[in-house]
Amino acid sequence: MSAPSIEERIKPFRLVKYFTFTGLMVIFLVTVILSVLNTHWVRAIQRKNSEDYAQVLIENLNHQIFIQVVVPVGLYYGEIKLSNRDVFERMDNVVRGTLHSFKVEALNIYNPKKNIITYSFDRDVIGRKNFGGTGFEQAQAGKTNSKLIQRGNFFQIMFGFPKEIRLVTFAPLLWEQPLGRKTDDLVGIIEIVQDLSEDYKSIFQVQILFVLICTILMGSLFVVLVFVVKRGEGIIEKRALERLRLKERLSRAERLSALGEMAAGISHEIRNPLGIIRSSAELLKKKVTAIDPANSIPDIIIEESTRLNGIITDFINFARPRSPNLRPCRIEDVLEKNITYLQSQIQESGCNIQKRCAHSLPEIMADTDMLYQSFLNILINAMQSMPSGGSIAIDIFGDDKTVTVHFDDEGEGIPEELVEKIWDPFFTTKKKGTGLGLGIVKNIIESHGGSILIANRPEKGTRVTVELPVNQNKMRDN
Repeated sequence: MSAPSIEERIKPFRLVKYFTFTGLMVIFLVTVILSVLNTHWVRAIQRKNSEDYAQVLIENLNHQIFIQVVVPVGLYYGEIKLSNRDVFERMDNVVRGTLHSFKVEALNIYNPKKNIITYSFDRDVIGRKNFGGTGFEQAQAGKTNSKLIQRGNFFQIMFGFPKEIRLVTFAPLLWEQPLGRKTDDLVGIIEIVQDLSEDYKSIFQVQILFVLICTILMGSLFVVLVFVVKRGEGIIEKRALERLRLKERLSRAERLSALGEMAAGISHEIRNPLGIIRSSAELLKKKVTAIDPANSIPDIIIEESTRLNGIITDFINFARPRSPNLRPCRIEDVLEKNITYLQSQIQESGCNIQKRCAHSLPEIMADTDMLYQSFLNILINAMQSMPSGGSIAIDIFGDDKTVTVHFDDEGEGIPEELVEKIWDPFFTTKKKGTGLGLGIVKNIIESHGGSILIANRPEKGTRVTVELPVNQNKMRDN
């Protein structure tokens, strides 16, 4: 019954846990996707900036070539032939001077009509025909265009970190009017190649760093979440168990209360006629003794009536425990009276009692009669657990708040399966007994604001631990 109840109480929390873990994974995946999209966005921006950068270089180069090469060479030679060594050197100096310190890996200038390379940083390609492709054709139509060339294996290109990546830009070289105004007349087609490998590599490294940071953060959140969830599950399960135990105790207390009221009422009704039976038996004994001294029937009636009266007294004491009359007392004195009272039984049973007291034990506020009764039951139980005799050790110690008493016997101990049942009313392993003795002791100790614990000793026997507060008023205030 308790296991399903706990499960039902924990289910809502587990649902929250699953939603939290799922949400964490979704956030992580979304973060990775956003980082990839962000990388593509940055790469697009980088490409746009590189294209703009190439366009600015081409415009500047267009102007410098026109001013420093086309005009002076045209005026001097009447025509521009790069096959002329002096003209080529002049062109080379102007181009390299203009592009000095700029990120340009390669540059080619084409004849706009024949698609022949007339100038290049790489002199081996000068004179090649039909080398420009579609980029040349679009530039020939007056359109500046760019294309991205990536080299690497499938995974490098797929994940955005190719081994080599270059931006190739084709643009028309135009004739300029005075004051730098361009016309639609083509002077040539220019091709600029920019190496973007390092730029893209930096972008990829930033992406990896971002993903790693997100992974570390999400991992840390996951660890913290697991810890919180485990802690929460433990707390909820513990509270659920406490509620179930409290409910069981409340139900048990209600049942015992009803049973106690019934037992107290019946015991009270039995006690009156039992007293009459005992009195009548005592009178009968006097008369029978005069006639037949050997007749033991009246003695049996008196003995059984006395035993039955003791049982009824136990019922009443358990069902209707009285409130303690608190007065200053010393526990060691109460125990001394118990030992004195039991002296004859101790000798007959072959037992011995050793009492050890700490120095300067404080007085406590308690009902000496009630404590006497509870300690008497504990000592009698200890003696009954050692039918062949043995030693009972009583250790008393305390501080300014609590006085503690240990009762250690050398009996067989309590079977593990019966440890939880010893406090149940009417539960007993003795042939004779009501099973109310320990319940009465517990009621007395708890009515004093104290506690009692019974446990098996590691070596042999049982230990009963009684703790009593020194000052009842302070304990109630706390």
